[in-house]
Amino acid sequence: MIFSKTERLLAFRYLKSRKRTGFVSVITGFSFLGIMLGVATLIIVMSVMNGFRAELMGRVLGLNGEFGIYPSWGSQLSDSEVYLQRLKTLPNIEQVVPVIDGQVMASSPETSAGVMVRGIRQADFQKRSLLIDKYQGLPIEELADDGIVVGWRLARKLGVRAGDTLTLVSPKGNITAFGTIPKMKAFTVIGTFDTGMFEYDGNFIFMPLLQAQRFFAYGDKISHLEVFVKDRDQLTNTIESAFPLIGNNAQIHDWRYTNQAFFNAIEVERNVMFLILTLIIIVAAFNMISGLVMLVQDKTKDIAVLRTMGMKKGAIQRIFLMSGLTVGLMGTIAGVILGLLFSYNIDAIKEALENLSGTELFAAEIYFLSHLPAKVDLTEVSLIGGMSLLLSLLATLYPSWKASKTDPVEALRYE
Repeated sequence: MIFSKTERLLAFRYLKSRKRTGFVSVITGFSFLGIMLGVATLIIVMSVMNGFRAELMGRVLGLNGEFGIYPSWGSQLSDSEVYLQRLKTLPNIEQVVPVIDGQVMASSPETSAGVMVRGIRQADFQKRSLLIDKYQGLPIEELADDGIVVGWRLARKLGVRAGDTLTLVSPKGNITAFGTIPKMKAFTVIGTFDTGMFEYDGNFIFMPLLQAQRFFAYGDKISHLEVFVKDRDQLTNTIESAFPLIGNNAQIHDWRYTNQAFFNAIEVERNVMFLILTLIIIVAAFNMISGLVMLVQDKTKDIAVLRTMGMKKGAIQRIFLMSGLTVGLMGTIAGVILGLLFSYNIDAIKEALENLSGTELFAAEIYFLSHLPAKVDLTEVSLIGGMSLLLSLLATLYPSWKASKTDPVEALRYE
């Protein structure tokens, strides 16, 4: 659509405030603010939801792998070494890790807490950047024998640090004539890890695999195998290739199955937030409609004069169409800029607000993560901007059509 110089001049002139049209300009200003805030809010919320999902996925998959090999019956997986060697033959397999999981009671001189113990080989522990990057304590080589690594939140809760002793009590104890006696053993805390995820930092303890097999009486068996792949986009094909290799005594669960309810809830919440926040832009579009209708009514005499001078209906329609699109375009551009600036600096803004208010705005106990993530998807930003412009265009159709239908004879008769 091409606007002539005269149409552009009149469109911008009608947007400027005059004493007689001051109220119309106020409505136009609110329409601009509504579109700007709607677009910015939508970009910020979508970026936070994207970042939240990406951070959780990165931490979950960083510790648990893309899929696991579990026993079909019972809680112990036999012949794990056979499965491990077979899986390594697949081209997309990066690492296969034998794991033992068990729930215990951790007791320190100060307090006790129920925790999850994960037995893992020292070499596998050191390959996990999520665990080793923020590890603090004694040299990791001391993880052998009776050494354990504790989540930093759990260590703070139990009041232990590197070099202290922590007693673990397993309900799977020794069977005696007087019943089952819980198994107790003292371990040395060699250090702490910080994944940035409350679920792991506050509940997990890592110990050597051989020590876990002895402590939980697994013998040479394990709980399951964790499998890490090179390309997650090929995960489905890799799992299909792994099925013939494991036989009937084991089964495969991928991360989508294990965390299905959790990530589905995030996706549903993301879609609902998108719909709700889109209403802000729609409300601003309705404000634009009312403002343009009032502008058309106020400029009825001007329209009549232009028509008597020979201006066609299409030109009149384009004048008011451009007035509305200008408000929508400027509001969208301002909203995109504001949304991107906020999204890229959201963690710093959060910290500044926390320092000003003296309260914690993003509690890790509730939101699982220790910081507020944001991941900007430029395709999604473009979609939001395009949707805003489309709504702005639709909002201008009726007022501009109404302006083009003004009868100059009737408009000038009562002047």
